[in-house]
Amino acid sequence: MSLPSDLEIARSVTPRPIVDVARDLGIRDEEIEPYGRTKAKVTLAAIQRLEAERPRGKYVVVTAITPTPLGEGKSTTTVGLAQGLNRIGHRAAVCIRQPSLGPVFGIKGGAAGGGYSQVIPMEDFNLHLTGDVHAIGAAHNLAAAFLDNSLHHKNPLGIDPFSILWPRVVDISDRAVRRAVIGLGGKENGVPRETEWIITVGSEVMAVLALATDLHDLRARLGRIVLATTTDGKPVTCEDLGVAGSMTVLLVDAIKPNLLQTLEGGPAFVHCGPFANIAHGNNSIIADRLALATNEIVCTEAGFGADMGAEKFFDIKCRASGLEPDAAVVVATVRALKMHGGIGRIVAGKPLDPALLEENVEAVRAGAGNLAKQIENVLLFGVPAVVAINSFPTDTPGEVEAIKEVAMAAGASAAVVATHFTDGGSGAADLAEAVWAAASSGSQFKLLYPDDAPLGEKILTIATKVYGADGIELLPAAKKALKLYEDLGFGHLPVCMAKTQYSLSDDANLKGRPSGFTVTIRDIRLSAGAGFITPLLGEMRTMPGLPSRPGGEKIDIDADGNIVGLF
Repeated sequence: MSLPSDLEIARSVTPRPIVDVARDLGIRDEEIEPYGRTKAKVTLAAIQRLEAERPRGKYVVVTAITPTPLGEGKSTTTVGLAQGLNRIGHRAAVCIRQPSLGPVFGIKGGAAGGGYSQVIPMEDFNLHLTGDVHAIGAAHNLAAAFLDNSLHHKNPLGIDPFSILWPRVVDISDRAVRRAVIGLGGKENGVPRETEWIITVGSEVMAVLALATDLHDLRARLGRIVLATTTDGKPVTCEDLGVAGSMTVLLVDAIKPNLLQTLEGGPAFVHCGPFANIAHGNNSIIADRLALATNEIVCTEAGFGADMGAEKFFDIKCRASGLEPDAAVVVATVRALKMHGGIGRIVAGKPLDPALLEENVEAVRAGAGNLAKQIENVLLFGVPAVVAINSFPTDTPGEVEAIKEVAMAAGASAAVVATHFTDGGSGAADLAEAVWAAASSGSQFKLLYPDDAPLGEKILTIATKVYGADGIELLPAAKKALKLYEDLGFGHLPVCMAKTQYSLSDDANLKGRPSGFTVTIRDIRLSAGAGFITPLLGEMRTMPGLPSRPGGEKIDIDADGNIVGLF
């Protein structure tokens, strides 16, 4: 018997009034700003009060093996784990990112979890929520408008038009605007120049909001954003342009974390959504702090595999927040490990290859090298790792046992089958027990590289230690950018690698645990406000395109005006 759709399951539950969820956390009525009955923002003053009054809860990051285009259920596992922890008697919250509208209307769909492990209301979560992403887009594009306006009005800052680093953004996948020429149509329409659009969640403003600790830190970070350089090579910032204050004003509500709930009525904080293959792929520091001040244990999600979101969680987010994780969960599926073992081909939007539905223990073992490497990646940071085997009906005992053997040999503290998709929190109770034990065992957290290491050394360290590469190759544009940023005084910044999520390498076709490869760095971007540099690996794009049959074709309203087709 097939399960109802995610949307049908989400609608089968009557959400608790959000004020009741907040009160259970110790958040006062005057400290929340409701958006209807089922979602609310929490004031920054509440976070300051609660942090002063409460001990910090345990901090758990949920990551994964290198995923397939279908995803391996990491968001679903994060939600299910929090539900499971509540089931076994621990006050637990989930912290996850808000999805971009690009994937929602494209091929991936939403990111509220799935089955009986979801954040609700699912429609609000996947669409506009409280408008944060729109505010981020407006703030970003305001800086772009100020920049071009300064060029139009005789360029008083002496900006070199060929040095402009600042694109425009839109939160829809739209390949046609990846590269464009603006300012056409005569003198009154601005200065003609080539530029680009990127997806809003790839904006530095999104990264800044996710890493800011309070409103004044947000204002300072926005002021430090470098938009271009002058003709004599000096940086031009948002502060120089006089736009940082206005950008901050557009974000005074967006900086407040959003409180929702799981299907089982537990707290869920949804705030920010930087892409993990472009940006740092983690929800906000502010949301995590609020959750940690109001719960015994918090499950936060890092995008894609441990080589992507988790490495950035450790090296960028934890470096900025000063928070130290107590444990990590690595999500794995039988079908993905078979694919990494050379069996079948997974294409989003198409039926699953029948070869992936047949028992093949040897393929699982062959592909499990990827799992072993991702466990090793977590252990590099001194954090205990628990493997969550996200269960599917076609999994066999032999395949599951193979995963457990590889996981334990690689150093995992436990490997547990979880059925949270079909069973909700009860299906993640065993996983919850293992995670609580790991988080109580004593983490020895450490960063991968020091702040004062040269930028090139930081890039090489990530490529060799996390990806398993033999080395790196810096193309001419990357070499030029690296020298520029170090000359400008940004050599102390951490590194946010932009690469494919479908391989440990920079080549999406290299599955499993590849070896003998070199990582190619084609260019490097600066995010001075967010506080990192971004090497662009291979052909990594900052604006996705829509597939031939976008998921948005199925999204509509029914005769009663209800939203249908979300997935």
